[in-house]
Amino acid sequence: MNFCPECASALQLKRVDGVDGVDGVERKACVAPGCGFVHWDNPVPVVAALIEYQGKIVLARNAHWPEGMFSLVTGYLERNETAKHAVLREVKEELGLDGTVRDFLGCYSFFEKNQILLAHWVVATGEITIGSEIAEVRLVSRDELKRWPFGPLAITSALVKHWLETACGEAGALKNP
Repeated sequence: MNFCPECASALQLKRVDGVDGVDGVERKACVAPGCGFVHWDNPVPVVAALIEYQGKIVLARNAHWPEGMFSLVTGYLERNETAKHAVLREVKEELGLDGTVRDFLGCYSFFEKNQILLAHWVVATGEITIGSEIAEVRLVSRDELKRWPFGPLAITSALVKHWLETACGEAGALKNP
């Protein structure tokens, strides 16, 4: 963002106080007299779905990713939408599946993209129909998921590990089915 959305003046880096008046962080801000707009550049909320389908876990490869790179289904939280609704919408849009949120898995900071991921465990039904953003899917068992090479996808790896340890326990058996 280079121009103020309120008065159209150029934004400049400026040290501004936070809500408590003491943090003094550098942000792009409008320096036009009487305006005071600050572009805080806060993280964008994104939902992530660890999808259980027919006793397996769905891993998806984004259409822009290299062969062999798989992750969870993700998407932006939209205006007037709860995270639960957003994750179910993304599952439907990307895979054509109906889902039920089984549990909230946690909140993960993705600093490189300035995003905050709100992860959910979704149990899905229906027939998989891949949407335009997905190149391919893999259905993997819990044992395969434990050994899956997520490579540079550290957040996916951490999220999956957390799910395996908490939802499935060390033995891999689903807790409280």
